[in-house]
Amino acid sequence: MSEQSLTAPAKGQTGQSGLPQLHLARNPGMPLDLDWVRGVQANTSAIERRCASLPGRRSVKKDWQAAWLLKAISLIDLTTLAGDDTEARVQRLCRKAMQPVRPDLLDALGMGDRRLTTGAVCVYHEMVPEAVRALEGSGVPVAAVSTGFPAGLSPYKLRLAEIGQSVAAGADEIDIVISRRHVLGQNWQALYDEMREMRAACGHAHVKAILATGELQTLRNVARASLVCMMAGADFIKTSTGKEAVNATLPVSLVMIRAIRDYEARTGFRIGYKPAGGISKAKDSLVYLALIKEELGNRWLQPDLFRFGASSLLGDIERQLEHQVTGRYSASWRHAMG
Repeated sequence: MSEQSLTAPAKGQTGQSGLPQLHLARNPGMPLDLDWVRGVQANTSAIERRCASLPGRRSVKKDWQAAWLLKAISLIDLTTLAGDDTEARVQRLCRKAMQPVRPDLLDALGMGDRRLTTGAVCVYHEMVPEAVRALEGSGVPVAAVSTGFPAGLSPYKLRLAEIGQSVAAGADEIDIVISRRHVLGQNWQALYDEMREMRAACGHAHVKAILATGELQTLRNVARASLVCMMAGADFIKTSTGKEAVNATLPVSLVMIRAIRDYEARTGFRIGYKPAGGISKAKDSLVYLALIKEELGNRWLQPDLFRFGASSLLGDIERQLEHQVTGRYSASWRHAMG
């Protein structure tokens, strides 16, 4: 990482951990390098072996597990993307994002004096104004899914307009859906051009490119699409919308984070990663955190470079934390989302 890619924190500025935070220079993108893209391959059997070995080799228990689970909470994009979403549901979700764990549990874990929040709240773009109002002054960012989510098949001009409306309403981050047909047809120039325009439409808001990896057919396609989106200026690359038949998996994650590692090695810019869909158990979050730590290092274990796209995950983590404190498992209703 070049020194130019980092800027010092403002005086007195701290992150959720209470420690001074370094802020990364935003990825400006680069010209499309088709030789680099077409040279990317993926050894599926080796990738699967690496991922299969991870859960058994990286197991943490007791206080260490509680600490990692608290870290996982700070990395969650607490999400509601249902057709029956209401303003009241979004308000409840925002309150949960600002106080994700019961105060008595935090006190028992020695975290009562630490301000723990989720990484962001993620909603449909129509719900952005309500989320912005509910989170005002909290420091928790609002992420909006946009561009014809989840299929990404609405008219192109409407998709760009949707981005603009979400940004104008106060969204700090935009999760955009790429056109899968560009990947399946190996039309990398079209994917690059689309991503560049969407990145420009986001303005100051950071953009997460959703690849919908479950629909890209091969891990090689996932690797190449990841690289093209980063070249076009994506701030994050994200696995899924959560609406596909197959969402985040460890093999897909390994491919995407190694693409991130290669991009940083060549350009000096660090890109964020967001697995989304299907991560609902506390133990699964620990495996993903171990993978990130081993492949990318500790700096990626911060909310500006890693997020879980999840909703039910938080409830299971809170349940595990109560077990750590009391030695008993509680009913899920004791850890509601609002």
